[in-house]
Amino acid sequence: MGINFHDRRNKDSYTTRKADQTWKETMERLVRPATRKHAVDIGCGGGIYTKALADLGVSSVTGVDFSEAMLTGAREKIGADRRLTLQKGSAQDTGLEDGCSDMVLQRALIHHMKDLHPCFLEARRLLREGGVVIVQDRTPEDCFLPGSEEHIRGYLFSLFPRLVDQEVNRRHRSERVVHELEATGFQQVSVHRLWETRHRYPSKERLFEDLRARNGRSILHELSNDEMEELIRHLEMELPEGEIVEKDRWTIWQAVVRE
Repeated sequence: MGINFHDRRNKDSYTTRKADQTWKETMERLVRPATRKHAVDIGCGGGIYTKALADLGVSSVTGVDFSEAMLTGAREKIGADRRLTLQKGSAQDTGLEDGCSDMVLQRALIHHMKDLHPCFLEARRLLREGGVVIVQDRTPEDCFLPGSEEHIRGYLFSLFPRLVDQEVNRRHRSERVVHELEATGFQQVSVHRLWETRHRYPSKERLFEDLRARNGRSILHELSNDEMEELIRHLEMELPEGEIVEKDRWTIWQAVVRE
């Protein structure tokens, strides 16, 4: 099945959250955003992290996405903000000028790509000397942690084992990401782990509403409506009453451009 990123009915799928403080603190520690004049958010989706970078102090941020539907949702969510520019382009060809930026963010992007070299080459082209790329995604090890009241995603793979092979096939191991960054010419590659708070739900029912809407989780589009209800019935038994603080485990790769 899969999500159709170009379907206008999905334009709000990636606009319903805000960047969590855990992510902001990690960016402060790794890249000191307030020292960056221009950042490019490749695969910006609904613009959540495009805006977050500007709020952290980056002077101007350009969000690039290959889907006009996603960009429409982002524009509607962000509104008028002179710090932000949104434009259509691909991860392999953003349409931006050489050396235009001192930071590139590729968040939740690379699992959509079999070949990492073209998107890393484009990031390298955009960055001036001393610029930094931040690649944030999930490795198979991140995905397959057991399900819990915090790690909701883990229940998907215990309930629907057919998703395991699919996830393995689209997720890149950390060693490969490091290799591809170095092969593209990046230096000082470092690897970090982050438990990022995804959302705070006041109740299980609010979580279930979000799941049924398949907001911001492309893998949920692989479930039929009946399977979705099976997942929700299972979560109803597993999760406690009261607030649910959902988290996702991520891997972050940081690398620098040096001549």
